[in-house]
Parts: sequence; structure tokens; C-alpha cells
Amino acid sequence: MDRFPTRIVCLTEEPTEVLYALGQEHRIVGISQFTVRPPRARQEKPKVSAFTSARIEKIMDLEPDLVVGFSDIQADIARQLISAGVEVWISNHRSVDGILGYVRRLGGMVGAADLADAYALSLEHHLEEIKLAASRLPIRPRVYFEEWNDPLISGIKWVSELIGLAGGDDVFADKAESSLAAGRILADPREVVERSPDVMLASWCGKKFLPDTVPGRSGWGAVPAVANAQLHEVDSAIILQPGPAALTDGVDRIHQVIADWARQQAR
Repeated sequence: MDRFPTRIVCLTEEPTEVLYALGQEHRIVGISQFTVRPPRARQEKPKVSAFTSARIEKIMDLEPDLVVGFSDIQADIARQLISAGVEVWISNHRSVDGILGYVRRLGGMVGAADLADAYALSLEHHLEEIKLAASRLPIRPRVYFEEWNDPLISGIKWVSELIGLAGGDDVFADKAESSLAAGRILADPREVVERSPDVMLASWCGKKFLPDTVPGRSGWGAVPAVANAQLHEVDSAIILQPGPAALTDGVDRIHQVIADWARQQAR
């Protein structure tokens, strides 16, 4: 008899990505419909949830012995499952260190602590490589990251930290301590004008970034990022979930944009 969970439902992508990376995908019996990493998970596992909603009856039919979710936004889903007698783990990590700790904790929960530690160390090593490459850049840009456009939301903590590691300075780093999106809403779009970012990164949470709409915002023509056409999309699948993707493809994309900008300034 296995001493660890053998029928796990993942309500978000990051536990699925971690368990596949650890070779523990056989334990997964259900995933989020928004899962894209790894691609094969979409073909192999039934989809039972969105982010703020879930098919509770279908989850119960899968007879899970553990359901893994993320944040207060999934509190209602967790409450229903707990009321039905299901064991639920809702993580709420919001930082780079939190992501690394999450990998280790989830690995320990399925009896793969050593594998999880090795995986986390490989992620840490990658971040160190990015940090070293960033230290060699001739100049650091001021960076504005836009998580949503209506209303404007910025400052999500792990993204803010990754911008710093990748060689930039987040202009709304002061908002990064807020775990709720409501605490990161920009009350006045002119705040961006005042903070004068050199580079804009955008990831509109599942919808396509439209850079052509940005210059039309009131006063934004004076923002260096806008004036110099430094408006760049970062795919939400690789940055807006606090999992391995953010520490690999996500930070790589951010560093690429920053490094390109820095080299242009040095010419």
C-alpha cells in the first residue's frame, strides 16, 4: 500500500508541472482546464476545474485522496471539497523563495523529497545564471509590468523579484507585498507616467496584449517605454502562475527583453 497520495487532483497548473517534472504524474487523476505545461498533460488527464470554479461532482467521481489548489481565490472550491470529506491543500506562495519552497513541500507530500530538492536546486542554479548575466549588462532599465489592463494591475511579487534578477528595476515594487490583486490596482493611470518606465512588459492573464492601444492612454506618449516602442508581451502561461515556468521560461523572456534594451542603449 502506498503511504502517499495516489489520486491527486490539481486545481491549477503548477502542481501538475511539478509532479510531472518529478516523475510522479501517475498520481494525478484530474487537472485544471488552463493547464498547458507540460503539453502532454492535456491529453492524458481529465480537466475538472477552471480557476475560480470546479466541477465538484466530477472531482468526487475521481475519488481523490488529495486536492491541491492555490490562493484565497479557490477558497470556495476548497470549502465544498472539505465539506465532502476530501483532503485539500491550498498553497498561497507569492515569491521566488515561495515557489522553490512549494516544489520541495509538494515533493515531500508524494514521497519524492530528494527528487524535489534536486529539482529546486536546478531552478535555483538557473536563476543564478540569469542573475550573473544581468550583472554584466551596462545599464538597468526601469520596468513596468502590467498584469491586467482594465483596471491597471501591477506589482505581483514573484514577477517583481524576477524583473530584479533579470536586470531591471520594477517601478511598482512597492505594491508587490499585496497578495490580493485589489491591493495592486493603479488608482490613476498617470502613476505610470510619473514613474517613467523604460520598458513595459505585459501579460494580460490569458488574453492577447494589444500594444497599439497603449500610446492612446492619456499622457502615456511621454513615457520612455511608449515613446521608444519598448512594449513587450510575456505569455501569461509562463509568468502569471507561481510555478517552475516562471523561474525558467518566464525569467528567460524577461531577461531577453531587458538585455536587448540595455545593448541598444550602449550603442
